[in-house]
Formats: sequence, structure tokens, C-alpha cells
Amino acid sequence: MTEKILPTLNRHSSLKTPFSSTELIEKIQVLRKEKNAVLLAHYYQDPLLQEIADFVGDSLGLSQQAISTDADIIVFLGVHFMAETAKILNPSKKVIIPDLEAGCSLAESCPPNLFKEFINQHPNHTVITYINCSAEIKALSDIVCTSSNAEKIVNSVPKETPIIFAPDKNLGKYLIDKTGRDLLLWDGVCIVHEAFAIDKILKLHNKNPEAKFIAHPESNPEILKIASYIGSTSGMINHVKESSDTEFIVATEAGILYRMQQEVPDKTLIPAPAKEDNTCACSECAFMKLNTLEKLYHCLKNEGPEVKVPMELRKKALLPIQKMLELSC
Repeated sequence: MTEKILPTLNRHSSLKTPFSSTELIEKIQVLRKEKNAVLLAHYYQDPLLQEIADFVGDSLGLSQQAISTDADIIVFLGVHFMAETAKILNPSKKVIIPDLEAGCSLAESCPPNLFKEFINQHPNHTVITYINCSAEIKALSDIVCTSSNAEKIVNSVPKETPIIFAPDKNLGKYLIDKTGRDLLLWDGVCIVHEAFAIDKILKLHNKNPEAKFIAHPESNPEILKIASYIGSTSGMINHVKESSDTEFIVATEAGILYRMQQEVPDKTLIPAPAKEDNTCACSECAFMKLNTLEKLYHCLKNEGPEVKVPMELRKKALLPIQKMLELSC
């Protein structure tokens, strides 16, 4: 396994410009119109980037938006595998990302050469991979899934067919519980969702006894056992909107709280605490936070960094993504 070292979390680390945030937003608005660019942002992005984006969503929603856009340029405000997926779906469009170093610890936990060996050691298995992986891993897969549709994807495979699930073992364990299938799991994790501390969560809940605890399925099984709701980022937002409860402790990347609070301004949202002390006492993805307003401005101005996927690799990786999208209709 390879281990990805997270960059130091610094919200102000960026390409410096002499412009204020207001001026940068104005310039970005002009550039996006001039270049016919669409801005797609993940829920975990900085609030400023979420505000300026054309669409904010989870991995499934962003994939669907990438297909439907008529823009010439797709600017992906997220991490590299998301931009890569957008390019796989849109080979004729230019896909750019503010910072190429915006990677993913989960994707890094599944090197293609080792995963190929793993598949060869277990023939006759249907390979389902979580979308949080590289194009090379997708190309080795039969079907891709997101946390929104993973249960549906697993259930679409005949029960007599054995399944390899990668790269997230926590999501895999959750799916075993939900579907009753005996999945063969790859040993990968998201270090952001691994960071939640059950003892701190229980103490926090004791201080807020009316709060419901909700969690993303990438979290550890011990965390999921105490959750009143488990779901994707979009699922968590919808649950909080529809619930009659008014207080929630939320276990996923803290960036989701911005959009969630917009949807439920009268409800109390509390970020779940992480194991290690940090500036916000919550769990943040330093990769997601590498994208900044300044980098977005330079990205649009220079039409780069550009994300490219070789044609043969793109064709192979496209097939399992298309299967997912067909099953998600």
C-alpha cells in the first residue's frame, strides 16, 4: 500500500493576487462567461467556492452534472479523481482544476498494480469500486458506485456472483451489513472519516442529549453503530431537511455544514470531533481545502492545470461509470 501524506491545512495557502475576494469573484464571473465555463463544486469545498459554483453536490450529482453541461470548460472544485471522472465522461471538453495536488487519501490507498494482482488472485468476482479512486482503478472495474447508490449497485449483482469491493473497507463493511452479501474487501480508508473519535462523540452527545448523530458510511464501524442515520453527503442533507429533529451531530467532512445550514437555518448543527486536536475540533480534508478563490481565478485565466486521461484508459474507465449511471436513473 502507498501512503499519501496530507498537505498542511492552511486556508490561506494560495497563489497571491492584489485583488480582494470581491474583486476576484467579479473577475471570475467575467472569465467564466468569456470562456463558457461551468463551475462544479463538492460539498466539502470552502464556502466561498460553494457560493460561486454553478452546481454544488456529491460525487453522483457532480458526475450527472458533468454529463449534462453544454459548457466548453469544466472547472472542478473538488479533488483530482472527481475532475478525472468529469474528463472520462467528457473527452471533448477541457477539464481544469485549481490545484493538481488536491488528491484523495482513499484513492491513494489503492495502487493500480497491487489492485490488479488482487483481482487476478480472486478470479470470477464482479469488481465494484467506489468512485473515490483513480481512472486506472475504474478501468479494472466492472461497475463504479458512489455512497448514494452503493447498496443499489451491490444488489444489482446476482447473489450467486462473488464481489470484490474497493477501495473503502468501511463502506464495504457497511454494505455487507445492509445487503447480507459476503464482499471481498480491499484494505483502504479515507483518513478524514477515520479521524472521528467515538469517545469524544459520546461526550459531545452527553452535553447535547437531544442531538441526533448522523454519519457518512466511510466512517469506522464503531462510529456507524451509534448513528441514528447513515448516508451520503446529499443523503445527510436531505435527512436533516426532512427530519422533525432540530439538533444534529454530523460526522463527515466539516465543509458539508455550510450547505446543510443553508438548508436548515433554524436547526443546530454540530461537527463531530476528531481524534486529534486541530483548529476547528472537527475533521477536515486538507486536500479539499487546497482549492482557493485565488487559485480558481488563475485556473480560469490560464485554463489550467488541465486534467487529461489517455484515450485507451478513458474508454476502459468509462464503461463501469456508464453502468453506474444507468443503474442510478
